[in-house]
Amino acid sequence: MIWTTRPDADTINGYATNHMGHFLGVEITEIGDDYISGRMPVDERTKQPYGILHGGASCVLAETLGSLGGAFCVDVEKQIVVGLEINANHLRPAFEGYITGTARPIHIGKTTHVWDIKITNEKGDLVCISRLTLAVKDMPKQ
Repeated sequence: MIWTTRPDADTINGYATNHMGHFLGVEITEIGDDYISGRMPVDERTKQPYGILHGGASCVLAETLGSLGGAFCVDVEKQIVVGLEINANHLRPAFEGYITGTARPIHIGKTTHVWDIKITNEKGDLVCISRLTLAVKDMPKQ
């Protein structure tokens, strides 16, 4: 297991409100020993004017999953993780239903993490692949 603190999907979904992922309907669906998965609807909040999933919405799902994963791999009393870089290759359009993302770490270091996020449609077809680099920072002083 990679987690410093074992995440729980129900707790995350109940706690994580009032942020972009919440507004776009992101919900955590599964947490394994080395991955975190979640889904997001393809609807009026996440489509671009042509009626297909907006690439930026895919990035929101990817960064939400990778950042949550990273957060549970550090000492949450002393550290936070923040996005440093994200890239995404949009491979196929999604028009409706839900997309599901699964984030797995490629590297968990003391100062950076790198996460691989694969996003699929309801048929299991790959819609987007993304790589997220996180910076591990000391908890800011309030």
